[in-house]
Amino acid sequence: MIHHSPVNRYIDREKSWLAFNARVLQEAADENVPLLDRLRFLGIFSNNFDEFFRVRYAAIRRLSLEGITSEELPKSESAHKLLNEITEIVIEQQSESLRTLSVIENELEKENIFMVNESQLTKEQELFIKDYFIQRVSPELVTIILNDLEEFPIMRDTAGYLAVKLVIKAKHVNIEGNTCEQEVRYALIEMPRTVNRFVILPSVNEKQYVIMLDDVIRFNLHNIFNIFKYESISAHMIKITRDAQLDIDSDQSKSLMEKIWTGVKDRRIGEPVRFVYDQAIGQDTLDYFIKNLEIDSSDSIIPGGRYHNRRDYMDFPTLGRQDLLYQRNSPLPVNGLSLEGSILQKIKKKDYLLYTPYQSFAYIIKFMREAALDPKVVSIKITLYRLAKNSQIVSSLINAAKNGKKVTVQIELQARFDEASNITYAELMQTEGINLIFGVKGLKVHSKVCSVERMEDGNIKRYGFISTGNFNESTAKIYTDVTVFTAHAQILKEVNKIFEFFDVNYRIHRYKHLLVSPHYTRSKFYKLIDREILSAIAGKEAYIKLKMNSLTDFKMIDKLYEASREGVKIQLVIRGMCCLIPGVPGMSENIEAISIVDNYLEHSRIYIFGNSGNPDIYISSADFMTRNLDSRVEVTCPIYDEDIKKELLDTFDIGWKGNVKARYHSESLENKYRKQPNAKPFRAQIETYNYYRNKLEVIYEQL
Repeated sequence: MIHHSPVNRYIDREKSWLAFNARVLQEAADENVPLLDRLRFLGIFSNNFDEFFRVRYAAIRRLSLEGITSEELPKSESAHKLLNEITEIVIEQQSESLRTLSVIENELEKENIFMVNESQLTKEQELFIKDYFIQRVSPELVTIILNDLEEFPIMRDTAGYLAVKLVIKAKHVNIEGNTCEQEVRYALIEMPRTVNRFVILPSVNEKQYVIMLDDVIRFNLHNIFNIFKYESISAHMIKITRDAQLDIDSDQSKSLMEKIWTGVKDRRIGEPVRFVYDQAIGQDTLDYFIKNLEIDSSDSIIPGGRYHNRRDYMDFPTLGRQDLLYQRNSPLPVNGLSLEGSILQKIKKKDYLLYTPYQSFAYIIKFMREAALDPKVVSIKITLYRLAKNSQIVSSLINAAKNGKKVTVQIELQARFDEASNITYAELMQTEGINLIFGVKGLKVHSKVCSVERMEDGNIKRYGFISTGNFNESTAKIYTDVTVFTAHAQILKEVNKIFEFFDVNYRIHRYKHLLVSPHYTRSKFYKLIDREILSAIAGKEAYIKLKMNSLTDFKMIDKLYEASREGVKIQLVIRGMCCLIPGVPGMSENIEAISIVDNYLEHSRIYIFGNSGNPDIYISSADFMTRNLDSRVEVTCPIYDEDIKKELLDTFDIGWKGNVKARYHSESLENKYRKQPNAKPFRAQIETYNYYRNKLEVIYEQL
């Protein structure tokens, strides 16, 4: 059979990522989203851009400068061409985000909430701002006069700065009566991170007013520069983004912690990759900063609005207006699993699934607290990747160590942008006598596992949990993740083998139950896909349902194309990057792919293979990305409990039915909403919460 061979087999991952961020921007523009949440989405959009430039754009820029091609770039793409295309898309998205912000601000005014600048203040507000500046802002300000410096100062990565131009009054008049040429001075004011970006002004006649910190500073420029006799003064926002790639020192005499700490500190002098400026800035001022910052043509130079670092909108004040926010649903309890009494004794009898934030993260904390106090528990082993600011997980582990338990923690020091936090936690745990493992050379440890050993009748009995997400009580409120609690002896024995691998890297263990990267995940998924292909060829029902954050591995995509060609029905729910092109005749006509972007960040990874009507279901820390399959330690766990299997099938299907916040993945990257004619609106995240709430109500009725 001759198959049509499409010109393009893959979507470029960077463009696919930009399409994901455009979906976030769609949420900010959606008038059905509550107003203050629209501002929050605008903040997330901006924050995502910062990370994109620090990591992905920076990586392609390195390839471009070195003239190297990469496996991750489709063959048709050169790094230099891709950089130019990205910059064009970014400039358009930035413009769109400014238009969206303007619309939101107009809508806020209808709600009696006004964003004002320094020229729109009442006399009372001016007095308030002067006092606020003296009391709160001035002590935190760093102001640098630039003209007389031998070296231009290092601008902090992604910090906001006001670029100030002072035109100094002429000192004398020459014989012809003409004034001498004016002297121009330049200065930089760094926006303090210790002061809230949004300052709430005294309200007037039930109208609420908010001013940006930038404008508080602009209003007080004379207060800052009054020692200079200037004729005019102007201040415009600029911001620089630096390459955040961590370059690890090869010095054998340094510990890994020292090397990473040095790498983190070196980020402050990383190469600039993006320069954003207020387009109202004078050309002479712009030229001065571009020249002194040594911005060149391979950097992305982006004209922006009056305000940068719109990521701060994630923390816009609520102003007591709960009516302008999504209704926050309280996390639900897990059927049969109480936060009172022993959680270990419950898990001993059967497995339980926790789906945060629909259900409460408190069960994980309860498990850790109980293990720390239980006299029969002898050891705790856990992997940590990203932690909350004041981590209850870490305090439970310290508590366990103080109670004489043997505590082993694998903490990933190279979790991007969490390196400094993880080093601080590592040092704290080390001083408390916790045995720390810093992973495997060349492999990030991204798995999410915990195993507890308890002495019962003279034998060791294990309890544990395996998750798709970080053990982080802050992100658990907004990231959807699934965790299975289990006392399954063989699974937990294999979790222990993973910790043995951390200790002795050259011994590669065999696993009967878990799929462990970098050794077995890819090959096992290939086998599972091959089994569906054989079912389809034999005329049996054959399907694959995959939920993940990103699908970028070309070989895995080719395998899914092969399955599609043989008639396997494939449903993909992929929140972020998707390099697979669905629905192409002769290549992927049996593949549909959607993305859900809504109030929660879809983060769970759930993999379902039809298996002739008796589906195999897995939860995983790994996406279908090359790094997750081949160069990280990841754990994928089979689900054996029939109730949990049904739960995961049900919740996948609820997501798949979504027609309010679901968009189609497509080659055109247009983010078309999945509208189904005559179908009732079905918002997957709300319906998932309702599913769990209804399950509880059925249980209560039975009681």
